[in-house]
Amino acid sequence: MPGRPQQVRAGCDPRAISHSESEERPRSGTSQAISHSEIAGRPRSGRADYDAVLVVSFGGPEGPDDVLPFLDNVLAGRSVPAPVKNRIAQRYLRFGGVSPINAHTRAFVQALKEQLAAHGPRLPVYWGNRNWHPFLGDTVRQMAADGVRSAVVYVASLFSSYSGCRQYREDLFRATDGVPRAPHLDKLRNGYNHPAFIDAMTDRARTAFGQARDDAALLFSAHSLPLSMARHADYEAQLREACALVAERLGVPRWRLGYQSNNAGSREPWLAPTLDDALAAIRKAGHGKVVVVPIGFVCDHMEVVLDVDVEARQRAEALGLRMVRAATVGTHPRYVAMVRELVVERTTAQAHRPYLGRRGPQPDYCAADCCLSGRPGAPKPALCGIDAP
Repeated sequence: MPGRPQQVRAGCDPRAISHSESEERPRSGTSQAISHSEIAGRPRSGRADYDAVLVVSFGGPEGPDDVLPFLDNVLAGRSVPAPVKNRIAQRYLRFGGVSPINAHTRAFVQALKEQLAAHGPRLPVYWGNRNWHPFLGDTVRQMAADGVRSAVVYVASLFSSYSGCRQYREDLFRATDGVPRAPHLDKLRNGYNHPAFIDAMTDRARTAFGQARDDAALLFSAHSLPLSMARHADYEAQLREACALVAERLGVPRWRLGYQSNNAGSREPWLAPTLDDALAAIRKAGHGKVVVVPIGFVCDHMEVVLDVDVEARQRAEALGLRMVRAATVGTHPRYVAMVRELVVERTTAQAHRPYLGRRGPQPDYCAADCCLSGRPGAPKPALCGIDAP
């Protein structure tokens, strides 16, 4: 298996707004890219021997018979009461048992293939899911059978949290463990503050404002997390940074962030304010229209088409608000280009690492204490960290 260079935590100028970092130009100051323990080691060096790109996503059911087996995968290892599981199942069955995420991910994979074919590097693209077909383990075994020795991994989740980062790294460990000639996998850095993502999200939001007119309030939304999980990650800080960057480009000085989709049914406290509470605050402030930007989702999930498009819209209407929802970045050309740029960055020595804002680019390799679950017990084995087995 090819060796893995360690990652120096990238420095940034705290006064800067837009940067393109190159490790051949050391910078003063300490990056706020992550709030975990310091990452030591040698400067990252690009490698040109990757054989493939692996896209990893959450996955979703594609018919009513898929829903309960899908939820068994999602909820595996958790003590979830049967009534809660059945309530979650009804959310999917309300849409014929079909989540939009697989169709959206297929479209993204195709767009990425076209982007790589047109601009390089010319690498095959594989796709594997955590919770539904095509399963990640099956995809890794296919990669091994195809002779793939080393691949870069794009996880379709841009913000750092256990469910959006470390759990996928655990998935990668399980998918490769015990597989003969399993490929070496290196995860691309999170791109929440990459200029191309901010471009794409701003464009989606600007289109929505064109429908709502300029006097609408701006409300971002993202998946809520238990506080016990959120305190182990930079999720909230990264979201606020990305929201501020998009709002600045829109020329909207005041905005709110609401957290959605707490469907766990537990009494544990979760992030606040909720999306419903944020909508109520906007109406109380005297607004009659609102643009909701689901910045925490790169494509449509059930949490978007139900929790935002149906439930949040009903809440908005009950409050007397006209709501327009911005599209997710999906297959926006700038978002797809971002993933290609991250692949090029990872395969190029002394590469520029563009980012916006004050927090610097994310490291290539996660810290040992990155994005812990907040649950009792030792962390599970995970790939793509400085302490990876």
